[in-house]
Amino acid sequence: MNRTAGLNADLLKAALTGLTGPDKSMDPKWFYDRAGSALFERITRLPEYYPTRTETAILTAGIARIAAHVPKGSALVELGSGASVKTRILLDGLHDLAAYLPVDVSESFLRQVAADLDRAYPALPVVPIIADFMAPLRLPAAYADHPKVGFFPGSTIGNLEPDRARALLASVRQWPGIAAFIVGIDLVKDVETLVQAYDDAAGVTAAFNRNLLVRLNREAGARFDPDTFDHEARWNPDLARMEMHLVSRVEQGVAIGPGMARFAAGESIHTESSHKYTRDSFDDLARAAGWRRDTFLSDAQDHFAVTVLLPG
Repeated sequence: MNRTAGLNADLLKAALTGLTGPDKSMDPKWFYDRAGSALFERITRLPEYYPTRTETAILTAGIARIAAHVPKGSALVELGSGASVKTRILLDGLHDLAAYLPVDVSESFLRQVAADLDRAYPALPVVPIIADFMAPLRLPAAYADHPKVGFFPGSTIGNLEPDRARALLASVRQWPGIAAFIVGIDLVKDVETLVQAYDDAAGVTAAFNRNLLVRLNREAGARFDPDTFDHEARWNPDLARMEMHLVSRVEQGVAIGPGMARFAAGESIHTESSHKYTRDSFDDLARAAGWRRDTFLSDAQDHFAVTVLLPG
């Protein structure tokens, strides 16, 4: 009997690799099935979750300065586009774009968002790319000769370990015709504000975190009981990052396809890290990947920033 037939082979492999050893973790990209994507959009509207509204205000106020770095006829390429809410600020403020190319791993969610944008911007080609943006990205041949402008909002770059963030920046730097890269970064700030943003009073972030277990059950043949895991948000001062964990309340063994994950009571699955930057630390990261920072836009409290990087 084939116990893996009909399962998501990539997710199953990631789960067996990440959850059967002593240090349990999963890549946060696995959060974003249809339910996870919808839950994240709810998170962005929570009162505790400052990044979305702050970045939106920065983009709105700074669109003219951003537009100065976008050549006529550019293809705007958004990595991890999600609902593309903030993208509309750019699409409304940037003129003479050749196309909008949203990149996301959640196919059904991406196609729905692309259809909505098609209706909202009928004169602009919207070409969805279903892909993991950490893998080598093949852009449509039709736009090979157009200038490219990357857009990576939402502080998603903070979800990457510094070496992976540097690798992504270096990869985008090698796109043919790359003119600029617009990146949102969450800044180092007081711990209370950070923890509340990742552990909201309504429990939406907890549901988002536990949905990973639901997805593992559905797509990787796992047998998790999500109610036996607590959501926990932790500030790691040594690495300047917020961490999300799923902490097992009890000692238990959980089948995952043909394998087994064993948890001691209090043992956790590290599901996400969100690195926070200072202006100088992000400049250093960008410089190491072949970029120079031209523009740094932040809010009055210095909670968040949008940077415009140019090829160095």
